[in-house]
Order: sequence, then C-alpha cells, then structure tokens
Amino acid sequence: MSSNAELSIHDRAILNCVFNPSLPLDEAYNQEELNNVLKDDAEDFGPQTERIKANELEAIRRAENKEFSGALDLLNESIQTIPKKASLYNNRAQVYQFQGKFDDALNDLSKAIELAGDDQKKTLCQALSQRGLLHRKNDNLDEAREDFERAAQLGSKFARSQLVEINPYAALCNQMLRKVMDEFK
Repeated sequence: MSSNAELSIHDRAILNCVFNPSLPLDEAYNQEELNNVLKDDAEDFGPQTERIKANELEAIRRAENKEFSGALDLLNESIQTIPKKASLYNNRAQVYQFQGKFDDALNDLSKAIELAGDDQKKTLCQALSQRGLLHRKNDNLDEAREDFERAAQLGSKFARSQLVEINPYAALCNQMLRKVMDEFK
C-alpha cells in the first residue's frame, strides 16, 4: 500500500472527501498544498534584495514580539529602498493594525494589492484578505465581499469562510440550524 505522501494532490482530495463528507468539494484540497502552489515569484531588486528580505523577516519577528516601532523602522527603511515591493506594504499594514492605525493599514493594503498585481499571488491573496477584514470592520460589506471573493478565487479558505459569514442568507440558515439543534438537545 502506498503512503499518503506518495498520493497525488487529487488523490488526497478524494480521500479528504470520503473522510469528511460534509466538506465542500472545492475545499477538499489541503490548504497547505495550495499555499505551496500559491507562491510569489522570486523578486530581484538588485544588490539590495537580500538585505531587504532580511530586514523584512526581522521586522516580522519584531512585530510578533510587540516591538512595533522597531518593526516600522525596518519596514519604512526597506520601502524607501525598494518602493515597489508589495510584501513590505502588506507587512507594514499588519503592524499598523496592531497599533490601531486602521486608515494607514487600509492605504498600505491597497498599495500592496496594486503592486502585487497578478504576479505575486500569495501577497495579493494576503492583502485582499486583510483589506476585506478592515472593510468588514468598517461595515463596508460590499467592498469586503469584493476583496474576499478575489482572495477566495486565489485559494484562501479564510476568505471563503468570511464570505459565508457576511452572506445574510447563510447567517439566517446557520441561525435556524442552531435553533433546531438546540431543540434536539
């Protein structure tokens, strides 16, 4: 018998459907496998590329440790050096969100989406999902839906789940289902 690692992505999706029959067919594919397919193209911005990548990783580490001003310093410096690198704006937007600077975050996410275009699908997907959340937070549901739909088309399970949550019919069905389940208990 072959191991799971030897199975194709399609075979694993079929097994996922068998063992999880309530899972929608388009979500049967392992998200991790989709993320491996959804990678940004290698970016070459000349001799400073490696230094900027290292700065970006350090900025992410600092943000995770709540060292927001240090993270912003590194990201701002990197953006001054390479102003067309979409992931820098995406990461700076996350720092802004941690700081509660939602308008700045929204501006950076829009810039990341513009710069990512169709070439940097992973960054595009992340920025669309984040911007969708900000639109949802601001009760701009049409804009949120638009961003989540684009991110879902790129393979984001999170964006799909957000689309279900903001769909008034799905919310109503979920509410009715909860009520029926509560009555069964």
